[in-house]
Amino acid sequence: MAGTATKTLQARLDPHSKRIVEQAAKLRHVGLSDYIRLVLVPTARKEVEQAKQQVLQMTPDEQERFWLALQASARPTRAQRKLGRLMQGDG
Repeated sequence: MAGTATKTLQARLDPHSKRIVEQAAKLRHVGLSDYIRLVLVPTARKEVEQAKQQVLQMTPDEQERFWLALQASARPTRAQRKLGRLMQGDG
């Protein structure tokens, strides 16, 4: 990245989250800023590429909840029921 200007990014974390990120950086033997660059930038690139390709990635738990939601019977909302009555002339 020679000759490339850098910009500062600030983030607020609760104390527990900050300790976790610091521990993770220590495990990789890098500083906090380097750790954030090593993890955040590739993750952001991946998400941007997936969004361009309209790819949805879910954890196994999210996949199961999504599948169950698809299988569940749809229940009309109050507004939908009211519209249905109006359309049937019962308004």
